[in-house]
Amino acid sequence: MTHTLPKDASATIGSPLARFLEPRPDNWPLMMLVAFALAVPALAFLSPKASFWTCLLLVAFASGSVVYNAWGRYQGGLLIAPAIALLFVMNIFPLLWSLGLSFFSYKANVAVPPIFVGLSNYQKVLTDPTAWDRLQNTAIMGLLTVSIQMVVGFSLAMLFSKQFPLRRYLLILVLTPMMLSYVAIGAFFRYYYEPTFGLLSQATRFFTGEPYILLGTAGGSIAGIVIADAWMWSPFVMLLVLAGLVSVPKYLYEAAAIDRVSAWRRFWTITFPFVRSLLLLALLFRTIEAFKLFDVAFLLTEGGPGTSTETIAIYVYRQAIQFNKTSEAAALSYILLFTVIVLTNLYLYIANRRTTEA
Repeated sequence: MTHTLPKDASATIGSPLARFLEPRPDNWPLMMLVAFALAVPALAFLSPKASFWTCLLLVAFASGSVVYNAWGRYQGGLLIAPAIALLFVMNIFPLLWSLGLSFFSYKANVAVPPIFVGLSNYQKVLTDPTAWDRLQNTAIMGLLTVSIQMVVGFSLAMLFSKQFPLRRYLLILVLTPMMLSYVAIGAFFRYYYEPTFGLLSQATRFFTGEPYILLGTAGGSIAGIVIADAWMWSPFVMLLVLAGLVSVPKYLYEAAAIDRVSAWRRFWTITFPFVRSLLLLALLFRTIEAFKLFDVAFLLTEGGPGTSTETIAIYVYRQAIQFNKTSEAAALSYILLFTVIVLTNLYLYIANRRTTEA
């Protein structure tokens, strides 16, 4: 004997909207919607302290519903849930918080609630000639250091792709700069450029009889920063290119030798296609890092002489930490983040197009 439900009841039970609105402990979409709906007025009308604890309770409420729904069915998701929660607390939440601050007028050193100003901070940053000047400094130093890194890294990779005596020990020695901290690199080159007892000044004194102050001029300071950064990160480019070089099949070189192909044609038709994608990857990574150049420049020159070596990252640091312009610094940081995302997508577009053509 079969039991059938009334027509209206069966339609109600089967309705997606009815299932969504059903107040069950495992109905996490409804719980998250309720938490969001209550969090918005709490942030708008309650005091900062009360809104903080209210939002924290709402997040715990919605998270408990998600865990209850996954218990016994998604053990894998529950196992990685603590790591995801830690990632959210340590990375995603500060990122979203700073994004919110970029739309408010706020200073970290003043106990005044943030005031919503919309896109005013972004307008200030984009029309600030000082920011564009620092961006120009960053572009110049980034172009120089990335170019040197690509040339030196590729040359070292070509050298170490061949077998020769003491190759392993020399390779470890070449990789050493990449393993050092930025502070160690900055201290090393600061002593190296020191006009009184630095090695560079001593070598120059041997020929001219006078000390050499490399960091005393704008051009010399840029050169000093570029050399230090390239010395540290050229091994990274070398490793990526070397991974492509060692993957080239030997029989291709043997066939080219039998056909008496010139060295240049052998390089262009055999070697370069295997390392081209890795070169682009190295170019992307190093361009992004050069765009964020801060540590070496700050340790060596602190942006001087004047502001000739003050990068955009140092400018953001000064705005946020020294001048306490928290909201404007956050807006500028997100403009830089958008620029990095554009560069990454440009690389992916070029890589995908080359893959399609191949």
